[in-house]
Amino acid sequence: MTEPRTLRIATRSSALALWQARHVASLLAAVAPDAPVEIVHITTTGDSNQVNTLRSFGGQGVFTREVQRAVLDGRADLAVHSLKDLPTQPTPGLQLAGVPSRAPTADALIAPANSPAPQSLAALPPNARVGTGSLRRQAQLLHLRPDLQLSEVRGNVETRLRKLDAGEYDALILATAGLQRLELAHRISLPLGPPEMFGAVGQGALGIECREDSFVARLLDKISCPLTRPSVVAERALLATLRAGCHAPVGVDSQVLGASLKLTGVVLNPTGTERLLAEIEGPLEHAPELGARLARDLLAQGADRLIHTTAAPPA
Repeated sequence: MTEPRTLRIATRSSALALWQARHVASLLAAVAPDAPVEIVHITTTGDSNQVNTLRSFGGQGVFTREVQRAVLDGRADLAVHSLKDLPTQPTPGLQLAGVPSRAPTADALIAPANSPAPQSLAALPPNARVGTGSLRRQAQLLHLRPDLQLSEVRGNVETRLRKLDAGEYDALILATAGLQRLELAHRISLPLGPPEMFGAVGQGALGIECREDSFVARLLDKISCPLTRPSVVAERALLATLRAGCHAPVGVDSQVLGASLKLTGVVLNPTGTERLLAEIEGPLEHAPELGARLARDLLAQGADRLIHTTAAPPA
């Protein structure tokens, strides 16, 4: 195929999504300095519906389908996603060709502005109102603090912070990576990582798709991180083998230890009253197999029943 004069990047239009797209543009400029880059703004179902819970109108793909469609129909040459939003089921005609170096995978608790930062989850007041729409986060929080009053919170990061500071919540849970990328890391009151809070599959990573017949795949391979890619491949194999969507109560932690990958997975029921944990370690080059084996271990413990337990709607 003839290389286009301009590389067109499809992305959502939120401040965080645009940061991600511009970051990818800068990485591409280093490997293809003669190719101008154009940002193609896309509105997704998840962006246009700010009222209903994500699970109530599809869950999987609500932040990715329309962006993918722009690449498939030729309006763009590549699509940039937060990898945790990208379903593990491949989209015909597209390939996940780029996974740049990953940002931190932890979550973070944010207290209202000018409020003292809690030193632990135990320090939150009884029945504290916590904003998070993630079933994964909700289940893990309830496992530790069943008294917490958890509510769906929608909108971009800035909108959520305004709601917090206006008194609608006593705390928010957001991804550390997004806060850092938006230069809002100073709002982090309490980092939340394993063993208390396991991140989502692909959290902190970007996933870049292009058409299967596109020369762009060669460029995306050049900007991919050789340590991040096997980590997220293993995590996505775990999720796919569990037959769980990206909004399921499944958490993961992956660590590259020299030439080995250590993978830990947790599965909870929506109310957090049941929790399963398993881990595995093996060669980096066996990343897909490690993820699948870890999933089979969790399934043998009863993970399928927990994943497909119907969640009560958020308060």
